[in-house]
Amino acid sequence: MRFLIHEIRLFFIALQFFTRVPVPAWVGYHPDWLQACQRYFPLVGALVGTAGALALATTAAFWPPLVAVLLSMAFTVWLTGGFHEDGWADTCDALGGTVSRERALEIMKDSRIGSYGSLGLILLLGLKAATLSSLATPLVGELNSAQSSHIHQVLLAWTMMALIWCHTGSRLMAVWMIRLLPYGGDLAHAKAKPLGLQATWGQVIAATAWTLVVAGLMWLWLAQSGWPTGTLTTALGRAALAMLIGGIVCWRWFKRRLGGFTGDTLGATQQVTEVLGLLAWLTVIHPVG
Repeated sequence: MRFLIHEIRLFFIALQFFTRVPVPAWVGYHPDWLQACQRYFPLVGALVGTAGALALATTAAFWPPLVAVLLSMAFTVWLTGGFHEDGWADTCDALGGTVSRERALEIMKDSRIGSYGSLGLILLLGLKAATLSSLATPLVGELNSAQSSHIHQVLLAWTMMALIWCHTGSRLMAVWMIRLLPYGGDLAHAKAKPLGLQATWGQVIAATAWTLVVAGLMWLWLAQSGWPTGTLTTALGRAALAMLIGGIVCWRWFKRRLGGFTGDTLGATQQVTEVLGLLAWLTVIHPVG
């Protein structure tokens, strides 16, 4: 029972750090817990993705898909405090030009946003909105099908599952980044320092296991509902592969430019891999041709 309570406490620590969700007072605090809670990053992602999916389903009952998608995105940004989007913008500002490693780290510390950060944020959020809107919007051929009366609900469900999976998998990529790279910034001003500057293989394995649990629960829910699990398996696998490739690209990029990761680059990794996962999911639900 003590072990279970401790694990629940670690989950709440991760939830408190990455979201605005209040946690019970009995959770308490200890510096060692901040590094131990890395194993629950994917579960926090699953919770954020589920919240975004529920917001999407609620708003889709009143507005068209694009409006519902934008409202859902706004809700998840509020829920996380724009934590990861800020990291992506700072990373774009720091690494968008051909500056030295030292100068790049100085730019990351600057609270102001520059041209690269603005452009990167606009393009990334725009691409995310376009992808989710395309997922939730029926094609002409689907509207003409025999089951067209249910196509809006079907596509909404697929979009909701995409949000849950890509929010989960993208957080896992951040854990892998912490494990595979040393910290590359200024230790005295490290944004990632509260959560530890290195992850153990045990943390990575546990985080990967939780990600697989989320995938398994999604598969079981679909199977119990009588939906095509083959389509879900393909979508999960293709999105996971896209997020893995995105993680490798980010790993090489940060290793070459900074010699390691920073708190901002972890946020950038999450954002990049999330969008890539959504794009891959779209190729399964709405393949071209």
